[in-house]
Amino acid sequence: MDSRPRLHWAWPVAAVAFVALVGAAGFRAAPSVLIDPLHQEFGWSTATISAAVSINLLLFGVISPFAAALMERLGMRRVVTGALLLISAGSGLTVFMTASWQLLLLWGVFVGVGAGSMALTFVATVTSRWFVKRQGLVSGVLTAAGAAGQLVFLPLVAGLAADHGWRTASLAVSGAALAVVPLVVLFLRDNPADVGTTAYGADPDAPPPVSATSGRTALRAITVLKQAAHDRTFWLLAAGFAICGASTNGLIGTHFVPAAHDHGMPSTTAAGLLALVGIFDVAGTVVSGWLTDKVDPKILLGVYYSLRGASLLVLPHLFAATTEPPMWAFIVFYGLDWVATVPPTVALCRRAFGADGPIVFGWVFASHQVGAAFAAVGAGLTRDHHGSYDPAWYVAGALCAVAAVMSLRIRVASPDAR
Repeated sequence: MDSRPRLHWAWPVAAVAFVALVGAAGFRAAPSVLIDPLHQEFGWSTATISAAVSINLLLFGVISPFAAALMERLGMRRVVTGALLLISAGSGLTVFMTASWQLLLLWGVFVGVGAGSMALTFVATVTSRWFVKRQGLVSGVLTAAGAAGQLVFLPLVAGLAADHGWRTASLAVSGAALAVVPLVVLFLRDNPADVGTTAYGADPDAPPPVSATSGRTALRAITVLKQAAHDRTFWLLAAGFAICGASTNGLIGTHFVPAAHDHGMPSTTAAGLLALVGIFDVAGTVVSGWLTDKVDPKILLGVYYSLRGASLLVLPHLFAATTEPPMWAFIVFYGLDWVATVPPTVALCRRAFGADGPIVFGWVFASHQVGAAFAAVGAGLTRDHHGSYDPAWYVAGALCAVAAVMSLRIRVASPDAR
């Protein structure tokens, strides 16, 4: 008689990973709805507050390629637990802030490092260790957790900040991060062997995979970067994805709410619109993944960046105190395009770099966050100096056109030719 439990351990692990990733995305997005309250209380400039978001975004990307090495050494459960505690401390301690450098340290460094430890490398680690079958499905669902986090937390945080003050909102984020810790401790396991089973869909008689040591993992990440840096395709992908980050997380994700508020729209309403972007983001990502199997990925990237650029050029004319049909159309369209760039970018990394593709994508993703960081602080400076975000939208739209051209110039041999 088969004594194994009917529910494979891989599914509780994936469920806890989803909850942690939802939280990480929501915690990172929370500062965007606190820009105005912090400015009103402390008098800090938009650029200063945006700098904290910029540090957050930058560390989220830079930490990501090395997070797998730390998970190899300490285990997923310890790393994710530590990351959640760091996020909880970073958010909770903000209620004691008296100087802007403390905002940079807490929302920037603490939350950035914590969220970065649960980025795409966490998704890759969970799926590679726990799943043989359904890897693509689980990977897609966990990636979509970022959109879900934005959907869940932004309206909640905005509502708490509006009704009870930004300190209550910060404490809510802190408590939410802390609440996930017991789930991680109880259900997240590093390897199937830890609970006497094998990966979902794996041959029970097959030997368990051999994990690399943390030193080799970190060295491999650096080595792959050095090799990829000699390839023109890497730089075209990295530059395009940097513009992708600048035009999404850095600009829309950070400044859409305060920009809408500048035009008389309540912050809670603007946060709700941004959350809707998350809903359509999930649908857009799924469709983009399906298209990537059927259409040349570089063509898809060219189309996505062109359409995104056009929408950003129109956005300044759509802001108003109320949500009119053109703004609803923008939300739907932009949501579908938000991370539609990810599947074709991953596909091009795999085609161009073979077995090193996932690691190369980790570095390309780091460039995404570098672009987001520059856009976050740059848009804040633009608002401070011009009294409006309009120049930032126009520059971002033009940069998307550049990204479209760069994407179309990518030359990757077909898998059969390699």
